[in-house]
Amino acid sequence: MAAREPSRYLTRSLPRAILPSARPQSVCFRRNASDDAASKSPADELESSSLATAVPEDLVKSFDPTARAKSRKGQLPRSRYQFRSPKYDRGPLHPHQPPPPSDPSSRLFVPGPFSLPRTEQTWESTVAPDILTLCYVHNPPGFKPPPKAPRLREWDDSSPYHKNRQLRGPRGGDVLRLLRKPIRFNSVPEVERVTIHSYVKQAATENSSWLHVAGMAMQAISNVRVDTFKSKASVSTWGIAPGRDSVAVKAELRGENMQHFLGKLIDVVMPRIKEWDGIKGTSGDSSGNITFGLEPENVALFPEIEVNYDMYPPKMIPGCHVTLHTSARTDKDARLLLSAMGIPFHGKLVD
Repeated sequence: MAAREPSRYLTRSLPRAILPSARPQSVCFRRNASDDAASKSPADELESSSLATAVPEDLVKSFDPTARAKSRKGQLPRSRYQFRSPKYDRGPLHPHQPPPPSDPSSRLFVPGPFSLPRTEQTWESTVAPDILTLCYVHNPPGFKPPPKAPRLREWDDSSPYHKNRQLRGPRGGDVLRLLRKPIRFNSVPEVERVTIHSYVKQAATENSSWLHVAGMAMQAISNVRVDTFKSKASVSTWGIAPGRDSVAVKAELRGENMQHFLGKLIDVVMPRIKEWDGIKGTSGDSSGNITFGLEPENVALFPEIEVNYDMYPPKMIPGCHVTLHTSARTDKDARLLLSAMGIPFHGKLVD
């Protein structure tokens, strides 16, 4: 036992390179700060750190991670190699936040849509590129736009009555034109939603069956459940008092329902309206929203009502107002969008 003790301490004191090792010997460029700091110069350190062990060429060619993944029999554990969003939303201050539903890793993600309505596909493939081309304004590199005059004119203080007065409007009138941002690739106008509204005065003067028929007709052509509204104003000739009778129905269309409604309106209903010039050029709220009306005989041209025409009493089919809400800032851009989609306009155009 006493003979083994010196040999064990001797083994520890010998340099590590002399000891036998089961691993293959290779050049090691790691250094210890305590041993080699004083013996090596900075040039030697830089030269030794730039060297690398040579990898055999056949080993490089044999490395194929795709084939290795395909040859794997079982799947890797999801908890380690795949992100899983939190199951519950623990509030905005929690460090782990669930991704939005549009993210494929979200638990609420729904793939699709795999097919677009005709009007949406036409907008993406034809209308949007054409509008972007028509409204494109090229500014070369280094271009500086000329300074614009102030929208409101100041007083020149030539009279004591000019002090503390409000600024004057532009020359030629006191109405300021709306500021219009240039149309770029991310601001091409599009239809955001459609509102269908029908006011049925007979629901107050006669009975509620007029309102039921109007609601069924609006729901059939829009595929959206309608809302009923009571009158807010008093109309003595019709016997309508505020808040007493439900006299109107409204449907808000968005997304796919809106696209299908526009397709039926543009391709089926409008071409069959007799002696119709189109939407008046004065219809608009100066903010990109266009409103027009449809007569009862025009509403009856929708396929959903025409195929079940016997279900609706002809005199009870209502007329309606259709409002197209667009993302355009001005009526001029809204008419440009709707004209490209196939809606005609006539008369004097008011911007």
